[in-house]
Amino acid sequence: MSDDHASPRIRVAIADDQELIRSAVGAMLEVHDDLELVLAAADGAELVEAARGRRVDVVLMDIRMPRLDGIAATERLLDAQSGVRVLILTTYDLDEYVFAAIRAGASGFLTKNASSGELAAAIRAVHAGDAVLAPRATASLLDFVARAPEPVDPEVMLGPLTPRERDVLVEVLTGASNDVIAERLFLTGNTVRTHIASILAKLGLPDRLHVVIWAFENGLAGRGFGRE
Repeated sequence: MSDDHASPRIRVAIADDQELIRSAVGAMLEVHDDLELVLAAADGAELVEAARGRRVDVVLMDIRMPRLDGIAATERLLDAQSGVRVLILTTYDLDEYVFAAIRAGASGFLTKNASSGELAAAIRAVHAGDAVLAPRATASLLDFVARAPEPVDPEVMLGPLTPRERDVLVEVLTGASNDVIAERLFLTGNTVRTHIASILAKLGLPDRLHVVIWAFENGLAGRGFGRE
């Protein structure tokens, strides 16, 4: 008996050029009552075409595929549809692939040896608006983006944010959870979530992971801006 959360079910699609992988993922999802595989494609082009006019919540996207790779497919899919989330599922965890996938708009990255439970948890997380990275991929990503440019003027980059939103942003960049941020800043969890939603909207970013990438790219991460 599955211990998954109740309905509504999360509608999942997969794009992978290996039929065995598509079949295995489909079998893994079947044991989770809240997940439903609604589309399986053999490459990125097929996925983008088949997804038109259909509601898909989360796409499991391979990186290396014929005709249209997963990075380009992610860009096209997100340009064409709002609300869909992409979870990169691949055997590769090299930094250039991780970074390119995140830059393309992917909300997560898992290697194909993930267990059924890990995959299901990752799907739920990105569907809920969070970001997911495999542990080895996290290290590669942070190593890659740590090669940051010279810092820009924080006042220019952070101008749209209120002082309290800046405080929350600093904590997000430490990797702190919402509960930890609430404790550190003497806020409620709901207030933290509201601040984070406002930060994402003002910066035009989809999730917390992209906040970290944005900060590194602009030379802001690790510089303690906003601290007295």
